[in-house]
Amino acid sequence: MLNIIKGVGCMLETNAEKFIQVAKFNKFHWMILFWGAALMLFDGFDLVIYGAVVPTLMKEWGISPVQAGMYGSYALFGMMFGAFLFGTLADKLGRKKIILICVSIFSLFMFLTGLAPSPEIFGVFRFITGLGLGGMMPNVIGLISEYSPAGTRSRMIAAIMAGYSIGGVTAAFLSMFLIPNFGWESVFFFGALPLLFLPFLAKFLPDSIGTLIAKNDQKRIQNILVKVNATYQPSENETFVLNKPKQDSSPVKNLFTEKRGFLTVMIWLTYFMSLLMLYGLNTWLPKFMTEAGFPLGSSLSFLLALNVGATVGAVLMGWLADRWGVGKALILFFLIAFISISSLGYATNMVLLYILIAIAGAATVGTQNLTHSYTSQFYPVTMRSTALGWALGVGRIGGILGPTIGGILLASKLTLQINFMIFAIPGIIAALAVFLANHQGRKVLATEKQSLDIAK
Repeated sequence: MLNIIKGVGCMLETNAEKFIQVAKFNKFHWMILFWGAALMLFDGFDLVIYGAVVPTLMKEWGISPVQAGMYGSYALFGMMFGAFLFGTLADKLGRKKIILICVSIFSLFMFLTGLAPSPEIFGVFRFITGLGLGGMMPNVIGLISEYSPAGTRSRMIAAIMAGYSIGGVTAAFLSMFLIPNFGWESVFFFGALPLLFLPFLAKFLPDSIGTLIAKNDQKRIQNILVKVNATYQPSENETFVLNKPKQDSSPVKNLFTEKRGFLTVMIWLTYFMSLLMLYGLNTWLPKFMTEAGFPLGSSLSFLLALNVGATVGAVLMGWLADRWGVGKALILFFLIAFISISSLGYATNMVLLYILIAIAGAATVGTQNLTHSYTSQFYPVTMRSTALGWALGVGRIGGILGPTIGGILLASKLTLQINFMIFAIPGIIAALAVFLANHQGRKVLATEKQSLDIAK
């Protein structure tokens, strides 16, 4: 383990980050993948659930399309603030602690949403649910990224985000059965199940190595490294370091230092456009289709097709990204998203329509999943949760606009072709943003490598 464990006087200095990167994939990695995917399942469940219940809510509560779009955005406002707040706090308090807090918040208020007696209370509970979900995602992704062996990060993040896509499929499938038989409330009760996960998460999830090093918690670091590599032998006289020392200044300010300013803005623009497409399509696809003449059951089956495509796409795209390069893969898939979504308004054959919807699901959810891996590569472990949290927070503004724009489009009585074209255009903008980010990102990584070489 040359350059990973070395003697410094009578002490041993271990580069914990390099140690993790050269480790072989084992049951420890399977364990964090399992719990990461389980949590992401419920984030994906929440993505789809409002779109599934919105036709019923509009009828039951007598709300307009614009009001429905507004209520749909409340959870996204919560996600935006949750990503900003908890993403930044985690780099100081530890990802595990923040994940446990966020799971508690979103699970409890998912249950309470099913008890909401009015649209206003419904909106408040959805906002608080969003706070928990918004804080959970960047920290789960940051934790998985931190413990990914070299060359596996895209696939590991894609694996947990497959849980996100499966959550969407679960929401669409359960909605087809539960809403007609037990009412819209029942699907929100299902979303409270992660409350049962809390004891297991507390026991099995590791904390961030960066946080433990900052606390100088030698014993817990050694316990984790033994799980990462069973051949590791802990030593009493051992200290731990990262590739890059922790910075003392504002972690948010650090996103704009060392040539990262333009890169950070382009990544934020990518998230913004990606989430606008993602939430707009998942919120309004069933209603667009009922307005086009399809019955509610068929419209929910379109939502199911969208998320089945997303599940397949999440795994396939992670595999391809590790081979082609995640930047190139993102550009291609954003272009596919534009083509498939814009084509939905023109398809008349049912088989073709289902295929296009599945491709759109793969290209929207799949590209969003890849952006997490893409972002992680440009920021050191000490600020990765902050980078992901702020990118998701800014991106949630696009997510907020998605349901709102859909409600305005529906109220404007525009053609189906125009509606889908408007939701497709962000794919072109996102592809351009990634192209520009690739160029700047290469400079950032080259500068960082040069700094590490000098430090050696």
